[in-house]
Amino acid sequence: MKVFRPWELAQSFLFPPSVLDFVPANHLAHFVREVVREEIDLSSILRKYESDLGQPPYHPALMTALLLYAYTQGVYSSRKIEKGCQERLDFMAVTGMAKPDHSTISDFRRTHLKELKQLFVQVLRLCEKAGLVKLGHVSLDGTKMKANASKRKAMSYERMIEKEKELEAEVTRWLDEAEREDEEDNGKHGKSKRGDELPEWVANKQARLEKIREAKARLEAEAKERARRLAEERAEKERELGHPLSGTPPKALDGVPAPKAQANFTDAESKIMKASSGFEQAYNCQAAVDAGSQVIVATGVVAEQSDNHQLEPILDQLEELVGRPEEVSADAGYCSEANLELLEDRGIRGYVATGRQKHGTASATSNESASSKPLTCAMRTRLRRGGHSSRYRLRKQTVEPVFGQIKEARGFRRFLMRGLERVTGEWSLLCIVHNLLKIARARGVALATA
Repeated sequence: MKVFRPWELAQSFLFPPSVLDFVPANHLAHFVREVVREEIDLSSILRKYESDLGQPPYHPALMTALLLYAYTQGVYSSRKIEKGCQERLDFMAVTGMAKPDHSTISDFRRTHLKELKQLFVQVLRLCEKAGLVKLGHVSLDGTKMKANASKRKAMSYERMIEKEKELEAEVTRWLDEAEREDEEDNGKHGKSKRGDELPEWVANKQARLEKIREAKARLEAEAKERARRLAEERAEKERELGHPLSGTPPKALDGVPAPKAQANFTDAESKIMKASSGFEQAYNCQAAVDAGSQVIVATGVVAEQSDNHQLEPILDQLEELVGRPEEVSADAGYCSEANLELLEDRGIRGYVATGRQKHGTASATSNESASSKPLTCAMRTRLRRGGHSSRYRLRKQTVEPVFGQIKEARGFRRFLMRGLERVTGEWSLLCIVHNLLKIARARGVALATA
């Protein structure tokens, strides 16, 4: 008869074990924990803990390490992180068996999001020390990430005007009627009632009316800001040419929102954008990536469909953090005379598509921009001459795989937070974790994820 190894569930250990003994020495959990403990400065978070009142909180280093490690595992929900602390040995190796609940985790992330966002710079410095930032070639791109809001909770400016009038008339009509009947019906409402309280349906309509008015005001403010920017650009162009531009100024210069311009009631700063899956309520997440290592060297988030205005701020951030790259590649969304001139002025050799690229080709297809502007024509010629050996091809193997790793490998497809500032912090956390994994790989850490 075959003899099996004993299976003694109640067997006690002769010596008390450490949770660290249950996780291999080369495990990613140890790496993240020790990087936070030994190599990252958390003084900006620690300064917020001034009061001695109340129960002692979990150490900020523990909470930071827990969040970063959870993100490496594709675990983002505070409730799922809490579950990991209770059930997974790798999470326990990070927390030392501490089990913060989901409210504590969520509160820490929300309260210290600004400080956590700033860790991007520190982790980027670690990438530099590891020799992962070369700045020979940097690729820039944007990806649309779903907002924590449904596009069905949005309304167009045109519809807002109609709905505002409808709701205002309905609420006013009810209030007028209530006022007329107030004297007659006063005895029906009991001693504790005045008789003029608004019923719930009216209160809800009033709240809806206020939301519509707020959203309408935001769209009008955005339209005025857009008109101001366009007017400045138009004036600058006229100064360069030395004469007024011909034709009628575009309607956008009047500062009135387009009838189809939309605002969302759940996350007012998000926008409906065209993504690969169709139109989504989303944000446009930017990343500049070093071609030599796929390290993210600059980030940003905007609530705009177009990438065109993002080249300069990303380059400014890149130069401030790590320096000026030798080459930059970007898709057609960044192509404009102003952007190409910016690259030229800074001495950066650019590879910017002048039109959509057909799969398997290195230059733009027949649907490319027909622009005859000199810098655009020169860029078109540069890409065509390069053919299949063009440096532009580095873009597809540099920045696009990074977005794939974040969205597919680590499963992040929708922001948990709302509002541009918080979403920017959340995107920074994702980029921090991406770079941490690059450092871990460079140090030979095992990177198997759940």
